[in-house]
Amino acid sequence: MTTATLTDSWTMTRRGLAHWARQPVQVVVQLVFPVMMLLMFAYFLGGGMTVPGGGDYKDFLVPGTLALTMVFGLEGTMLAITQDLNKGVIDRFRSMPMARSAVLAGRSVLDMLQSALGLFVLLGVGLAMGWRWHGGVGDGLLAVGLLLWLRFAMLWLGIFLGMAAGRPEMVQAVQILVWPLGFLSNVFASPETMPGWLGALAVWNPMSATATAIRDLFGGPGGGGEGWAADHAHLLAVCWPLALIAVFAPLAVRRYGRLSR
Repeated sequence: MTTATLTDSWTMTRRGLAHWARQPVQVVVQLVFPVMMLLMFAYFLGGGMTVPGGGDYKDFLVPGTLALTMVFGLEGTMLAITQDLNKGVIDRFRSMPMARSAVLAGRSVLDMLQSALGLFVLLGVGLAMGWRWHGGVGDGLLAVGLLLWLRFAMLWLGIFLGMAAGRPEMVQAVQILVWPLGFLSNVFASPETMPGWLGALAVWNPMSATATAIRDLFGGPGGGGEGWAADHAHLLAVCWPLALIAVFAPLAVRRYGRLSR
């Protein structure tokens, strides 16, 4: 990547940061929503939840909610892409003397910054609730890395789906699908407590692999289910996002290239 491309990409990132400064309420809402979800499950429903093998439900819940937040970031990426498409912003960028990859690169950097900010806010709330990680600093950093790795995969999926949808209204249709997929996992409950066929699907959910892996790295209770997928959660936490990136990053770049024709 040339210096000019890096400069153009950073310009696109600064454009997004300027939007944050002008519309801080939107940023705050995106930060508060996962916090509200964590608090509701911890205090409204947590008293009736049990973790197979024992352990504090908060130690089970917080890592799961972190993984869920990384996946739900997909919606924000899609909405931003469709809004730029419909407002003609991307057409204006294409007419300017700038690197063609700068728009996607800038969006990627901006979304990863927002996800990292949301991740650390949620970690802070978890600590305030009494959650603690019981591993070392290295394990904690590795857990954060796996979470951001999952978000990076969701980012490319969101870019592709946003360009495929074309209109902000279509994002709502994807939201209807994202929520069931998000809950069909071990984020809030162990697959061992689900019907057999449902638990099998939950174990193989990419989000479940990341949630199980970071629970282990944080030293919390397992509850990731049984079988090969549960036993190799660390491997799948790396391979699932890698597979998604390998599929959707080229598709997104190709789709963006077709917009230029």
